Amino acid sequence: MNQQIILREDVTHLGHMGDLVSVKPGYARNFLLPRGLAVVANEKQKNRVLHEKRILEARISKLRQAAEEVKTKLEQTSLTITKAVGENDKLFGSVTAMEIEALLKGQGFSIERKQIHLEEHLKSTGVFEVPVKLHRDVTATIKVVVAGKR
Repeated sequence: MNQQIILREDVTHLGHMGDLVSVKPGYARNFLLPRGLAVVANEKQKNRVLHEKRILEARISKLRQAAEEVKTKLEQTSLTITKAVGENDKLFGSVTAMEIEALLKGQGFSIERKQIHLEEHLKSTGVFEVPVKLHRDVTATIKVVVAGKR
């Protein structure tokens, strides 16, 4: 038997802030409720969420605007990573999201590793387009140049 809850924040693979969702009681009791990610859906909470949803809409709009501003700055940014290479310009090791995160932080961006969506690690030299999810509706694409040194 599932339990009805109202999300207070976005939860990956479950829903967005203010959504009424049905989850297993253990998931709600052990994970969502203690972390403050959700509240139990009763009439009082539903009415409160309807009121807060209007406030949240304004907050989401501000977050989206801030993400758009960061997107314009990020898309003008180019990162260069130099790694040791072997034959056929194949890297020893690879470029990971953690390295890209460190370079972005060095340039003043507060991007977390989980926002950087590399389908797989970069294992060769070249220019790569890497998507960075800033908001649920805003994704920036940064240019990462991987150069080799022998």
